[in-house]
Amino acid sequence: MVSQTGMVSHTGRDTAPIDPAALEASLRPFGESRMLPREAYVDDAVFAWEQRHFLEGRWMCVGRSEDVAAAGAQRAESVGRAGVFLVRGSDGVVRGFANACRHRGHELLPCGESRNLHIVVCPYHSWSYQLDGTLRGAPGFDTLDNFVASEHGLAEFPTEEWHGLLFVDTSGTAGPFADHVRGLEAFVAPYEPERLRTAGHHDYVVQANWKVLSENYQECYHCAMIHPELCRVSPPRSGENYSSSGGGAWVGGWMELAPDADTMSLDGRTAGSPLRGLDADGRRQVIYLVIFPNVLLSLHPDYVMTHILTPLAPDRTRIQCSWAFSPEDLERADFDPSYAIDFWDITNRQDWAACESVQRGLSSPHHAPGPLSPDEDGVYQFVTMLARGYRGLPLGSSVAAAG
Repeated sequence: MVSQTGMVSHTGRDTAPIDPAALEASLRPFGESRMLPREAYVDDAVFAWEQRHFLEGRWMCVGRSEDVAAAGAQRAESVGRAGVFLVRGSDGVVRGFANACRHRGHELLPCGESRNLHIVVCPYHSWSYQLDGTLRGAPGFDTLDNFVASEHGLAEFPTEEWHGLLFVDTSGTAGPFADHVRGLEAFVAPYEPERLRTAGHHDYVVQANWKVLSENYQECYHCAMIHPELCRVSPPRSGENYSSSGGGAWVGGWMELAPDADTMSLDGRTAGSPLRGLDADGRRQVIYLVIFPNVLLSLHPDYVMTHILTPLAPDRTRIQCSWAFSPEDLERADFDPSYAIDFWDITNRQDWAACESVQRGLSSPHHAPGPLSPDEDGVYQFVTMLARGYRGLPLGSSVAAAG
């Protein structure tokens, strides 16, 4: 019987409470493998393990740079079982701290809320901190000879700002961020996401496991069945998946636009302008990237769409979706971003309905992991990444998937 608290692999790392033989089936060569075992999507013990090892133990995205744009900007987000308090200092650097006062542990800010102050103040007993996390004041403690203020600064996490996204490592053991995104720079840099500005948000709560959402995102085998709008502007059999992550913790691929389409919109037309860093090929394709564990990044010729996933339970996930456009477009009085937002809201909701149906099917005790089609090599790469992670092995792989 598999331990409900995980096992220790030959690597010495805590492994997931999943039957190792079932994971072996997921790691077979493409064309012979099976999807992850049912418990990976429905089991509370597996989800608890993922919170500790995939969410708290890796580089997790907690928002966009715009969320804490100016000095003094503060925001709290959840990561796994805990909260992260983000603040941009007077030096322009974004820092991430445990969202807990060093006095009695009160949250500095409720998760999901923002503010802008020149200091950080706990709303419980008014302990205050500088923007770099050092203790500024502790009412009543100034008369105590044995109280050392320098010992009570906020607990800081490694934090990275990358192309307009914010990542934190709450474990402090995830390794260099450059390794996490190794191989991605060449795909992302031409779009300059850090330069773009958000013009629309949608928040969704989907009754499906977070991995089901990423698996769905990484294939268009289903597109002809549920996405008529998408298929009109991007042929579902076009493009291909990248065969190697270069060792980074991501998977991805690209699709072509239809000959008469300029972008992904309901009529294929754009109200924006091509992003300035793109070549001729970049203006005729859309890149789809899954950055482990919780970013779905869609790079279009004229905008960038970002999904940030927050796993809430084995069968429930919050998705924060945003659309960013060039600052030149947003300065135009006649610019209307709805051409992109409306298209993807329709497409997203089609996907969420399918993912919720998958989750209900996975919840059946009669479900057994199925095979993958030749068009699902991107799913294979994502599933094998997870299976390696469950076994305590490095997520990234430079080995190309067949197909």
